[in-house]
Amino acid sequence: MNGLATMRVLALNVVSLFVALLVVCGAVHADEASEYVIGAGDSLNVFVWGEEELSVTALVRPDGRISLPGAGEIMAEGLTPAALQDQVSSRLANLVKDPLVTVSMAEIANSKVYIIGGGVPSGVFDLKQKTTLLQLLANVDLTRADLRGAHVLRDGTKLERDFESLLQKGDLSQDLALRHNDIIFFPALPEPYVYVLGAVSTPQALAFKEGMTVLDALLAAGGFNKFANRNDMIVLRRENGVEERIKVRGRDLAEGKDLSQNILLRRGDYIITNDSLF
Repeated sequence: MNGLATMRVLALNVVSLFVALLVVCGAVHADEASEYVIGAGDSLNVFVWGEEELSVTALVRPDGRISLPGAGEIMAEGLTPAALQDQVSSRLANLVKDPLVTVSMAEIANSKVYIIGGGVPSGVFDLKQKTTLLQLLANVDLTRADLRGAHVLRDGTKLERDFESLLQKGDLSQDLALRHNDIIFFPALPEPYVYVLGAVSTPQALAFKEGMTVLDALLAAGGFNKFANRNDMIVLRRENGVEERIKVRGRDLAEGKDLSQNILLRRGDYIITNDSLF
């Protein structure tokens, strides 16, 4: 092999190595690029191999477009980086033979998710990286949220997810990757508390939890005070306009003599311990 041929082989090897590096670097953002949809305010790195003057960082304007040397005006908003990459390549084909174009996110400024509904503090959350439903909700106060009625709205379509299974049982099959403009709706619980009143150490409203019992509520309120008639407790329950009074022998329950007294509570229950006459 003569010197010229050797130089050509070396040049091809360098090009192949550089292309491989581009692929590896692009893989860092592969998941993001496959899911992320470009929005106004985002910054994009547009790199054209071997064409330094065509390689720029472009800001997506409020009208959703970017301006690229050699390619002109291109609508970027609503496209994924991969889709925009194909469009830029097509535009440059008249200037560059077989253009090798890479589009990556330089800065994400306009990927937002909205949480609304009577059961949560409403808010807007920026997605700076790929984020799942579970990851976002980990820091949201859902005490008053009706998980059974919660859902995700995407492009006007309701995406059904079992929020109870996801958040309380860790069922990751109910998780999903969030996208720009997703809306997460949480209706309010009809009554998020149970109320412990009367002759207890600390009368209070307790956040209701599934599986909560009379003993749970009594312990959370600090137990009976010294004036309590411990076997004279009532669970007052109102459902569909009908009032029900359930007698509970608290002393027998607390001393472990009759665990059948440890009834399951429902939202809105009042647990009342009466005072002793003596």
